[in-house]
Amino acid sequence: MNVNILSPSRILVLLSFTMAASILGCKPNPPAPTTNPPAASTPAPPPKRVPVTAPPAVKKHLYSADADPKADIAAALKEAHLEHKRVILDFGGDWCGDCQVLDIYLHQDPNMQLFQKNFVLVHVDIGHFDKNVDITERYGVPLKKGVPALAVLDANGKVLYAQKSAEFGDMRYMQPTSVTEFLNRWKA
Repeated sequence: MNVNILSPSRILVLLSFTMAASILGCKPNPPAPTTNPPAASTPAPPPKRVPVTAPPAVKKHLYSADADPKADIAAALKEAHLEHKRVILDFGGDWCGDCQVLDIYLHQDPNMQLFQKNFVLVHVDIGHFDKNVDITERYGVPLKKGVPALAVLDANGKVLYAQKSAEFGDMRYMQPTSVTEFLNRWKA
């Protein structure tokens, strides 16, 4: 004869669940919705966010793991000085879909003309938020907020702008005009 006897610890667990159910109560199944529910009865679920531009399936190689960003920034500052431009530091990684979308937007009209006329770009590889952190700190860009993260420098290396709140962190949900506005605001 096979008899199952509950151990004291199992009895304690069952009693705990029973007491919790009696104290907290159980919600019955919700009533079936009526054909015309009152307008204020339940708020509509928020609309599903749909990307304006989906990240590309094949990622473009933008951020070189072998680059020397300090040398790249120095060269960009020299070029910006000679051509009367500003420097944009783009902190990110090839794995970042929003970084890829930012690159797509930079290469669309009218952004491409604005960009080429007024800026020199330096991509700074941040690895997986563990590389070139000293450079992000130097230019006041908090990586903890997300990427892509941008800083704008004048031709002398002075920081004119550093993103503090991952303004382009949801780039795929933003319109290309957000990049246009950014470029117009910070152009030389």
